[in-house]
Amino acid sequence: MSYKVGYFVGSLSSTSINRVLSIALMKLAPEELEFTEIPIRDLPLYSQDYDEDFPPEAVALKRAIEGSDAVLFVTPEYNRSIPGGLKNAIDWASRPWGKNSFDHIPAAVIGASVGQIGTAVAQQSLRGVLSFCNARQMTAPEAYIHFSAEVFGADGTVRNAGTEAFLRDYMAEFRDHIQRVLTVLPRQS
Repeated sequence: MSYKVGYFVGSLSSTSINRVLSIALMKLAPEELEFTEIPIRDLPLYSQDYDEDFPPEAVALKRAIEGSDAVLFVTPEYNRSIPGGLKNAIDWASRPWGKNSFDHIPAAVIGASVGQIGTAVAQQSLRGVLSFCNARQMTAPEAYIHFSAEVFGADGTVRNAGTEAFLRDYMAEFRDHIQRVLTVLPRQS
């Protein structure tokens, strides 16, 4: 059984280390997972004023999530929280009230930082938002990745065997999480 995974890169930077991490994760993921990035760069700032008439970028965002079996968030930490662009995307996807695209979707959170705590605080902030959105989160293993150019190549190659094994196991656990959630709560088409 294959699963369509929509993934978010929380950073809008063209040189994002979390984009490199997302490439590494796709390379190490079980073959049953098919990945499509859900872009967030061009979304206008969310306002309830749009609830009656969503702009095309927001409609595309909601359709991409609803067309996915699961979502993966790969995000940096900005000021001890999630980046504004990612929060904006979540706000769009969860609105208008009663049309939350994240309802019951299997989800996982991971992030990389050059700092030692590897996005731990951002992930906790994101988990709180996803809980409110009723996403079915994978709670273990947690993955706070300390990023360095010695460990990660720009092409997503992981040069450290221990890190590679951990990320491979993380993605296998995500696949298992998706299977478990969708067995109980199948996605509506």
